[in-house]
Amino acid sequence: MSLNITISKTYGEHTVLDRFSLQVEEGRTTCIMGRSGCGKTTLLRILMGLEKADKDSSGTEAFCGLRKSAVFQEDRLCENLSAMANIRLACPGTDRAQIAEEMRAVGLAGCENQPVHELSGGMKRRVALLRALLAPYDILFLDEPFKGLDEATREKTMAYTRKKCQGRTVLFVTHDAEEAKSLGAAQVISME
Repeated sequence: MSLNITISKTYGEHTVLDRFSLQVEEGRTTCIMGRSGCGKTTLLRILMGLEKADKDSSGTEAFCGLRKSAVFQEDRLCENLSAMANIRLACPGTDRAQIAEEMRAVGLAGCENQPVHELSGGMKRRVALLRALLAPYDILFLDEPFKGLDEATREKTMAYTRKKCQGRTVLFVTHDAEEAKSLGAAQVISME
């Protein structure tokens, strides 16, 4: 299955997306690259149903019935809950032992019961990523998911993410061509 989308979006007099076309292939990772402020996050927000596209857009209705999971640019975690509790919010049926194993795989062993507000920025980022990856979804939206991670953690987390996303439909936004390559993007689209 392939989803063909054409999106326009303006805010007052400012055009952010002008009939931007995109084809999303089921079971593949599509990477969207571009400079800051070119509309990448707006595009994802429209496809997630968080913003409305302009009237001359088409194809967005195909996303309405899909289960969506996302990592936003900001972590959007419940600061007073533990790392484990934050992940379980998105996937309540997942066994605690499995979540602990997944946390270990991205270097978060021993943090399961720690309140999120006590975690470093990089640790919070990995909790947010795990929550999105472990939740049930038809399409996964990743908006700069590896920002704020040191090089070694970033490499380990990208390898984990690539493995988890294999055969899944993913829309991935980044500024970094190496990240697109590391995640095995089937197509890389520039918004320049």
